[in-house]
Parts: sequence; C-alpha cells; structure tokens
Amino acid sequence: MTETKCAYAVQHDGWGELVLSRPARRNALIGPMVVDLRKGLAELVAAGSRVILLRGEGGSFCSGLDIDAFNAKPPEPWLAGFQDEWMGFHVELYRSPATIVCALERHAINGGASMALGADLLIAGEGAFLTVGEAAQGAPAPMNLAWLKLRASETVIAQLMLSARRFHGPELHRLGLAFEVVPDAEVGARARAVAEALAKFPGTGLASTKYAMRQLGPAGDGEEWFRRAKQRPPNAGEWTPQRQRVDK
Repeated sequence: MTETKCAYAVQHDGWGELVLSRPARRNALIGPMVVDLRKGLAELVAAGSRVILLRGEGGSFCSGLDIDAFNAKPPEPWLAGFQDEWMGFHVELYRSPATIVCALERHAINGGASMALGADLLIAGEGAFLTVGEAAQGAPAPMNLAWLKLRASETVIAQLMLSARRFHGPELHRLGLAFEVVPDAEVGARARAVAEALAKFPGTGLASTKYAMRQLGPAGDGEEWFRRAKQRPPNAGEWTPQRQRVDK
C-alpha cells in the first residue's frame, strides 16, 4: 500500500488546521498518516498558530487503525516503527503551546478516540460517538488512558475504557469530555468558528494558560507520562490489531 499526503496542515491568520486525509478509509490510521500529522503539527506551531483545529476529511473524524494495512502480508515497511511514531505524535500534541480544538464528526474509534481526547476543546456532533474499545479486543489502550488520566476521574475512565461501548455527543458532554455538542451537520462550521474566535485573543494568554495547566497537572514530563501509560501487566502477551464490533 503506497499513499501520500495522508494528513496535511493549513495555516490561517493566527490559527491552523491539521487534517486527517484518508476519507475513502474513514481516515483510518496508518504509519504515513502519523508521520504527516507530526510534520503538520510542527509546521503549524512553527508558523505561530495559537489555535489548531484537528479534523478529518469526508465527514468522519477517525475510524481507528487501518486493520487491512496493519495485517498486510508482507508487512508494511512502516509497521516496525509505528508505536514510536504514534507515541511521539501524542507527546508533541501534549507539549504543543497551541490550543487544540477537535471536530468530532461521525466517530472517533480506538486510536481515533485518543486524538479526540487529546484536544483541549472537543466539539461533538449529537449523533457522533467516541469508542475506546480496545478492552473488548484483549488489547491495551495506552494513549487513550494517558489523556483520560489527565482529563477525567477514575469513574469516567472506567466507564469509557472498561465498557468498550459507544459514547455519543450528549454523553461526552455530560461526562465533561465535550466542550460543545451541536447538530451533526454543524460540527465543522462550529469547530472552525471556535478556533477563529480563540485565535483573536490578544497576546500569549492562551499559551500561558495552557503551560500553567500542564505545570500544575499530574502529568509532569509529557514523554514520561505517555511511556508510563504503555506499561502492561506481567504475561500480558502480544496483540494483533483486529476488527471489532462494539455495542451501539
């Protein structure tokens, strides 16, 4: 499988867009996409974006790992380095001085959920859902766990991670994980409006506030935070990405 431009960045006046761009695969994750996401994030921060809108093309946010690509025979060349690239992206997202706004359209599944949870402000559609479904596959979900431990109580974490079910926009708002819930057709426009409004704030207030939040939070150094989340119990065994059907 050879693909180019699996994600891209667009710079605007004071803010930018980081776009997952595999709409034919519902923006499913592969190694080159993560590489493009890291490059795009770095470009936007270097260009001075104070706010970054994270979204997917084609009406979906992210359907998780591309199972066909991860199980391809022979293995894709990027597979061996995927975990390091994936954690690297999350560490950089955590350290980014820009405020991250995410447009949750249709779904954010497993790996996609971890990116949505990594946003500072999540705009969710009424019918959109987020699923942390790895437990139902016998798999760990370290990036989801790391973000949830930063943002939510143990009770909320247990609901999302142990049930492995779908949580729609209104439930995400009730749990304190979504900033706003809007009609599905309005998610993109509303997320863009939020990003544009925040980008007009004067000075460095956004970055300074986010820096203080990180300094006062439980995570400490970002890389160590995400590394700790990857720790697994003894004799946990290996896991192969597989398709999963989750409860509605």
